[in-house]
Amino acid sequence: ARHIVEVDGKRGLFRGLTPRLISSTLSTITRGSVKKAFPLEDMEHVSNKDDVKTSLRKVVRETSHEMMMQCVSRVVSHPLHVISMRCMVQFVGREVKYSGVFSAIGRIFKEEGILGFFVGLVPHVLGDVIFLWCCNLLAHFINTYAVDDNFSQASVIRSYTKFVMGIAVSMLTYPFLLVGDLMAVNNCGLRAGLPPYAPAFASWIHCWRYLSAQGQLFRGSSLLFRRAPIPASFPMD
Repeated sequence: ARHIVEVDGKRGLFRGLTPRLISSTLSTITRGSVKKAFPLEDMEHVSNKDDVKTSLRKVVRETSHEMMMQCVSRVVSHPLHVISMRCMVQFVGREVKYSGVFSAIGRIFKEEGILGFFVGLVPHVLGDVIFLWCCNLLAHFINTYAVDDNFSQASVIRSYTKFVMGIAVSMLTYPFLLVGDLMAVNNCGLRAGLPPYAPAFASWIHCWRYLSAQGQLFRGSSLLFRRAPIPASFPMD
């Protein structure tokens, strides 16, 4: 952050903010619209171990509904996420290719077509789906088998279980987020998406395999103790 301020001033810390806000707004509106169009039938809360099948069925139903909302909102908001990422990485090459939301939309459509707005979408969606199912199922099994209903603080513990599981699972699904973001800027004409900063990937699977081979699938996941890889040549298969 200090380096960005030294180069760009405090304004540099807010690169890509406008498309990011629009993306978040679209995501929220879409989730609300899908939830209203496809309401989930209410089911009674089940915590008794004798009703494990019933409670598991409830979790599966709720997770499926949540997954549908998340996937639709991700597809709708992803084009603005791509623009936001490209606005941010322009810092690397001191470029001004993407200076505004509408001009960025026109440029991407002209250079890459409709598909240009959805680069990196697949790993993002996969990461969302895996996160939802792992988080919800783990929280369910912990609440069912590890938390005793006779314990006085059982309801309080259950209320935090999903939150804690979300933090743990988000660390495991981080590579999907990283690959999706790298594909959003890869080979788009910006220096940050071209050698020597990054190879030109043929697909997100190619990107995943490359990062895995380099031991960089969790690059940037640590808030405090992170390392920046030294730019080097990229031998490609």
